[in-house]
Parts: sequence; C-alpha cells; structure tokens
Amino acid sequence: MQKLNLSQVLSQKLSPQQIQFIKLLQVPTAELEARVEEELEINPALEEGRDEEEKNPEEEFPENFDEDLGSREGDVNIDDYLNEDYGGYKMQGDGNYSPDDDDREIPLSGGVSLHEQLLSQLGYLKLDDTQKLIGKQLIGSIESDGYIRRDLEAIINDLAFSQNIESDIDEVEEILRKIQNFDPAGIAARNLQECLLIQLERKEHPDDPNVQNAIRIINDCFDEFTKKHYTKIQKRLNIEDEDLKEAVQLITRLNPKPGGISDGMVKTQYIIPDFILTHVNGKFEISLNSRNAPELRVSRSYSEMFDAYDKSDKKDKKLKETVTFVKQKLDAAKWFIDAIRQRQHTLLRTMQSILDYQEEFFYEGDETKLKPMILKDIADRIEMDISTVSRVANSKAIQTEFGIYPLKYFFSEGIATDSGEDVSNKEVKSVLQTLVDGENKRKPLSDDKLVKLLNDKGYNIARRTVAKYREQLQIPVARLRKEL
Repeated sequence: MQKLNLSQVLSQKLSPQQIQFIKLLQVPTAELEARVEEELEINPALEEGRDEEEKNPEEEFPENFDEDLGSREGDVNIDDYLNEDYGGYKMQGDGNYSPDDDDREIPLSGGVSLHEQLLSQLGYLKLDDTQKLIGKQLIGSIESDGYIRRDLEAIINDLAFSQNIESDIDEVEEILRKIQNFDPAGIAARNLQECLLIQLERKEHPDDPNVQNAIRIINDCFDEFTKKHYTKIQKRLNIEDEDLKEAVQLITRLNPKPGGISDGMVKTQYIIPDFILTHVNGKFEISLNSRNAPELRVSRSYSEMFDAYDKSDKKDKKLKETVTFVKQKLDAAKWFIDAIRQRQHTLLRTMQSILDYQEEFFYEGDETKLKPMILKDIADRIEMDISTVSRVANSKAIQTEFGIYPLKYFFSEGIATDSGEDVSNKEVKSVLQTLVDGENKRKPLSDDKLVKLLNDKGYNIARRTVAKYREQLQIPVARLRKEL
C-alpha cells in the first residue's frame, strides 16, 4: 500500500549570486576578459566605462556581504534605482594602463605540418594509384611523435572498408619500408627499437665500428640497454669498455621522437600572472593584474527607464512587464559587479596572507626558505573556508623578482628535523636534487644512501618518502642514472 509521510528537512543552499562569485573566483586573469565580454553581451544593463563618481575598489566589505547578495529579491522598488548613486567599478591594477599594454595575439609563422611533409615525399615515389592510397593510409596512421602504433592488419581492414582496396601484409610492409626512408630519420617506426635501428642504418658511415656495435646492441640486447645492464651487454657481445661507451653515446644522441612534440603549428601558451609583487623602499606591494578586465558600470539608460515608469500609468500591464525585465537586468549587472569586487577583495586578502607567511622566501627567492604551509593555515588567517583558499591557490600565479610562481607552489607539508623544527618538503626535495646532481654518475647513490645522507643533514625521513620525492622530481632509480 502507498503511504504518505510528512518530513521536515533543513538544508543549506547557495544563492545564485554566491555561485556566481565562486565561479568568478576560480577564473584566472587570462580567462576573466572572456567572461566579462560574455556578460556584456547577454546583459544590456551592464556597460564598459567609468562614472563621474567612482567607488573605491579597496572599500572594505561588510561581514554579511554574501547574505546581502542572496536577499536582493522582491517587488520593483523605484527608489532603489533612482536614488542610489551606484558608481562604476574599475578593476584594480597598477594605475598605469596604456593601450600598448593590451595582450595581443602573437602571429604564427607559416609552416608545413609533418603529414604534409610526408605526403609531399610520397609524391616523389613511383607508385601506382593503389600503392599511393596505401601510403596515404599509413601516413595518416602516424601519430604526433612519429610512430605507427596501429597494427598493420587493422590498417589493411581500414583500406578494405573505407577505400575498397584489397591488400596483404607483404604489400603494406613494403610501402611502409619506403616511408621509413623519408625524413625525418626514424619516422613511421612501430616501436622505439625499430626507430633507433632506422636511424643507425641511415648513418653516413654505416660500416663504422661504433655504428655496427650500436646496431648489435639495439638488435640483440635492447632489453639490457633500456635497463642499463652494461655488464651483461659486454659479456654477450664481447666488446671492450671504450667501444661500449662509444656505441652507447651514439645511441643516446639519436632522436626517440622523430615526429616532434606534436603535429603542425602550436601556439605557445603564456602564463599571465594574476598578482604583481614589487619591493619598494623595503616593503612589499601587491597589485592585481588589471589588463584583462575593463571598467564596469550599470547602464544609466536602464535606470532612466524606471524614472519614466514612475511618472507613467503603473497599471499598464505591458509596461509593468518591461520594468520587471529591466529590474532583472539591473540586478544581474549589480550582482556581477559586486562579484567582481568581492573576487578582488578575496584575492588580495589571500595573497597578502601568503606573503606574510612566506616573507623570507619573497626576499631572496630561496626555495629552502619556504615554511611548511597548508590551505588551513591561510584559511584560518583570512577567516574564510578552505575551499575558497583552494580555488584561489589552484588557478592563480604571482610575478616576483625571481620569476612567476603558481600560488600552489607555496603550499607544502612539513618534515621534522633533529632540532625539533618542521621544514617544508620543498626544502627536502631541493637538498635531494642537489645530492643527485652532485653524485658520481659511475656509482649513483641508491635510495638507502640518499636516506643516510639526508638523515646526516638532520632530516628525519624514511626510504619510501625519498622514493616518493625522487619520483615527483622525475629522478630515475640509481641503476638508470648510471653512466659509463
């Protein structure tokens, strides 16, 4: 049987204005311009420009700012719009704006993609129509790094279904070998071993003993070579130390990715800092990057519509609908400007707190001066939620005298020392990197030896932690760091 129950539930929901602020908070400066442009397009009550009387962007926010945002609903109140001097809002920056400071698109130089180069070389071969189609299918299967990882049987099936061409493995491999003679050397290989062999076989002096030894190593001892088991290679191939060293050096100078990083032209993505840190007269000054945010204001023409409504017949249904629409747009414009202002306020408070916490680092830029700091440390200081600090730290960057740093760079866990103090794990990683850089590459330091050296320096750290930090620093194990 169906039953009808009555239950009372208390839940907490974010207002649309709070959601808008949260979304704007995590947007980096590089994307803020597009977000503002989008809002300008959909809301005619929002304009670019500065009013005669402009509010101070550093104005302190009331503690109940978020609650005020969520309570601005109700019937049309003409006085709210006619009597309120709602000034325009200028995005805070260094105050020295110039049109020359605008970000401009960096033009891309003309060029030919990898596939176009290969198709051009294919045209020089004396192939019939069917062979040309097979060649084009093979070139189309080459990935951005220059390899063909798709199985040849699958390529034959593709030719049959899409091109109505019947072929066999021998014919496809024959054309593949022709393509493997194209430039750049090593292109269209099916694996790293084949890629290196193709390059070695195309050396200017293929009969050179070093080239021959290198080919033997790749052909017969490739697994041992990848694991740097040089002693096993020597025993198996019966070659001297010096000959092995010359052959290995020859192999390591080959190109493991003949196709490059990617196919075609790539536009470089530049990091645009959200904060600018300057050191003036012994004091730090933080400013927000304002190049990507225009001055915003509420449209005066929309406010004047309310004035006309106030003097007209308020019983007119169509006019009342129009005013309701105008009110919604005015509210949305105000909320957006308020959210932008609160975004700046929150960013500055968070960055100032990080600066105060890591002040020693900002004086010298020395990584070892970083203190252990977690999100909760900053959240407690600025009296905001950890999620708010996380949104700021994960998407923002600061420009200093020592370079541009993402804010999350300054957050790290602590490691205990013999003196009882906590130091940042970034300091430990820096010391670990220094130890590896200074080791004897003929006898690289094992993780156990690295643990001992770090313990001798006063860092209480376990072997598994060293292994974790080594992997984070992309340092291979000792065996793979060994050199002849």
